[in-house]
Amino acid sequence: MNGWEAKMSTLIAYTTRYGSTEKCAQKIAEGLNGEVEMVNLKEKKNIELSPYNTVIIGGPIYMGKIQKEVAAFCSGNIDLLKNKKLGLFICCMKEGEDAETQLKDSFPEQLFNKAVAKDYFGGEFNITKMIFLHRLIVKILARVNKDTSNILEDHIIRFREAL
Repeated sequence: MNGWEAKMSTLIAYTTRYGSTEKCAQKIAEGLNGEVEMVNLKEKKNIELSPYNTVIIGGPIYMGKIQKEVAAFCSGNIDLLKNKKLGLFICCMKEGEDAETQLKDSFPEQLFNKAVAKDYFGGEFNITKMIFLHRLIVKILARVNKDTSNILEDHIIRFREAL
């Protein structure tokens, strides 16, 4: 390994509401080489991007949209992010064409088109962790009343390999 490879570093910037997106971010991190830093965008807003060769951005979909912290991070750093090796992901309970549409709609077109890895990872309904309103919405719309996991491990592996 030469000196350049030893300094390769990756930022995984994400948001999570009930933990499934963080779980997916950790699974990505476990399979990457070099230094990896994970940052929850709800806890840290201003991130210096210059030390990172690769930036991975992800978040959960709620009410059909990615969380506002992810959208703000992307739009606020678009020029810097366009010059990085980029990966984009979402966690959602949709699959197939519906999930692909949500993925594409979650990120600015300039970033989406430049990303070397982009995918959806499924998701989880953590009913026991949800606030009352979210639990009610999930019960009515998704007809789910117990904790349910649909993390797509093969999508995470495929995503890591694309990086």
